[in-house]
Amino acid sequence: MKVAISSDTVIDMPKDLLAKFDIHTVPFTLVMGEESGLDGEITPEELFAYTEKTGMLPHTAAVNQFQMEEHFQKLFDEGYEAIVHFDISSKMSSAYANAVAAAQKYGDKVVVIDSRVLSTGIGLLAIYARKLADAGYPLAEIKKLVEERIPFDQTSFILESVNYLYKGGRCSALAALGANVLRLRPEIYVKDGTMGPGAKYRGPMKKFVASYVEDTLDFYNNIDPEVAFITYSTAPEEVIEQTKETLKKAGFRNIFVTHAGGTVSCHCGPHCLGILYMNDGEHVVEPYKG
Repeated sequence: MKVAISSDTVIDMPKDLLAKFDIHTVPFTLVMGEESGLDGEITPEELFAYTEKTGMLPHTAAVNQFQMEEHFQKLFDEGYEAIVHFDISSKMSSAYANAVAAAQKYGDKVVVIDSRVLSTGIGLLAIYARKLADAGYPLAEIKKLVEERIPFDQTSFILESVNYLYKGGRCSALAALGANVLRLRPEIYVKDGTMGPGAKYRGPMKKFVASYVEDTLDFYNNIDPEVAFITYSTAPEEVIEQTKETLKKAGFRNIFVTHAGGTVSCHCGPHCLGILYMNDGEHVVEPYKG
């Protein structure tokens, strides 16, 4: 069976990686005042410039049911016989509910999975699903095995400033003021489908990112070494290289560096970086034997 792996664009994977793993995406919409465009066409830099100029945060609009139905139909028209679709956490967006509604039109040919994470945390699950599909696993088994791993999806990032989270209503004014006055660099982690505060750091980006990466690897230390992502909105090259070297030393075999898309960037702001990996040990996918 020819199975399509699909996601909304919050997956934050560039075109080359999407092609490598045969993953198809459907875009969120980004709204800046009177103008709007698709996630992937509007760059994070344009979003940051808009916020700096106006003091306002761009808005995001989830993929609606009609758009999702069109996306699914396009994949079937391209020759796929079944679809495994992932969405950003249902606690963060209506995209999952819209995908579930759209999938009803296609019966058991479309499986929709609530990733309960965001960004390349979704990518980790989608890559695993692709390996299972290529190994011949049926849809129900793919869904079961993927969902078993979701609680171990280590998705976190660190921010230079909480201003964008505050503007987006995800951080109180008092907390934002305190963090900015004390020059704190907060870690944000995703657990049970929602974002929560983690450790707090200080110092320039090279220093606070290094501390965050080391602490994360120390705490979440049952890594699946096959894949790790470094996903960032903006960051100096030396910070990215430093992070990559640390992940190599930790034993990761494939380290993918990706630029956060517009949907994620407009909430986290510039100078945000995360490391994302599975924390449930190595999972070797064997050919399906029924």
